[in-house]
Amino acid sequence: MTLDELNDFSTAEANHTFMQCCTSKAWVNKMVKERPFITLKAVSDIADSAWKDLTEADYLQAFDGHPKIGDINSLRAKYANTKALASGEQSAVQQASEKVLNELSVGNDEYQVKFGFIFIVCATGKSAAQMVALLHARLPNDRNTEIANAAEEQRKIFQLRLVKCLGS
Repeated sequence: MTLDELNDFSTAEANHTFMQCCTSKAWVNKMVKERPFITLKAVSDIADSAWKDLTEADYLQAFDGHPKIGDINSLRAKYANTKALASGEQSAVQQASEKVLNELSVGNDEYQVKFGFIFIVCATGKSAAQMVALLHARLPNDRNTEIANAAEEQRKIFQLRLVKCLGS
């Protein structure tokens, strides 16, 4: 889609488009209201600005909409309508060994129990082993640190999806 098309979308169409990038309703509402965008950079900058002004509850809503790393069934279920934008984000997991997948699964469960939300990482370009290492590096953190880490990773993800969405 082009920037002009995004700007011309109905509220419902724009809402749907932004929900494919991030499932925080507050973020989506801010993005829809900010239209029309003048440049692609403006979209990116406004997306970041809208993101940093959200509450913890808004971040948690976005995390909840994100598929669990390594859980292909979760990926399919949560992103059935966003295959084009989410495709390839966890492709390295599909080639991982059973041992690494098990470590990822166990680590994810431990992370979710400790912090109350799933492990969020921008998986693009990372192997499953790298994600396991990142998960283990973040597990000792406190919850506030992990909210901030996960929010930053989610920001990277929606930025990549915006680029895919706008075709540049």
